[in-house]
Amino acid sequence: MCILFIALNAHPQYPLIICANRDEFHHRPTAPAQFWPPERNMLAGKDLQAGGTWFGVNTQGQLAGVTNLRVAQKNQEPMRSRGELVIQALNSGSLICPNWLVEHAQDYQPFNLVFGQGTNLYCFNSIRRETVKLTQGFHAISNGAMDDVWPKMAKGQRSLEALIQQSAQLEVESLIKLMQDDSQPQDNELPDTGVGLEWKRRLAAIYIRHPDYGTRSTSILLQNAQGEIQFTEVRYDGKGRRLGQQDFHFTLPPQLPPEPDCLVVF
Repeated sequence: MCILFIALNAHPQYPLIICANRDEFHHRPTAPAQFWPPERNMLAGKDLQAGGTWFGVNTQGQLAGVTNLRVAQKNQEPMRSRGELVIQALNSGSLICPNWLVEHAQDYQPFNLVFGQGTNLYCFNSIRRETVKLTQGFHAISNGAMDDVWPKMAKGQRSLEALIQQSAQLEVESLIKLMQDDSQPQDNELPDTGVGLEWKRRLAAIYIRHPDYGTRSTSILLQNAQGEIQFTEVRYDGKGRRLGQQDFHFTLPPQLPPEPDCLVVF
């Protein structure tokens, strides 16, 4: 997962809006979004190489998404897949404990983990070893710290805010179009993340169009005030063509249990 834009209590009908793009090598085997068997409690796409996922939601309304942090990677010894963090967050029945994340962050390559339920969302940064609760309003989470002012983060956040202000009727296709923005900023606006100018340019847009590594899918999650969730996933090939679209609708239980502090999941 490369980038998420989140709106909390910013729309009169949808207190929770999440737009997310997954960027990955196109040859990496992936399954479309589905309710995972056998329990069919978790809705997400699946990375068939490592068995994890990048973004998903469960039937209780808990959600999670992971992005890598663009810093020098740790040694190449085998490490746990970051995609398993999302699975554990959605299968645990409770929130991942921030203390557990601090203790085990070194088992993974650097990451941001967004997790929570409804509008109570948190972001853990594995380099800073800190968990921050997301405030009401708009947020962008990508390959740096939450709400860093990278050009694509700032642009997407502004675009989502403008889209919400323009119309009370929110169309999923409009949100998908927002996530397909492949416009490039100027070189002097790019963040210095140590990957070289060619890769900085390649990764600079909200939507990355490249035959080898680029945006594989867009996920849109809407939760309305009545507890109804709409989840849409659109998948792309290396030329930016749509490979397919999955749409899911379900209603959350009428009474959710009170949110516990945390649960150690392993």
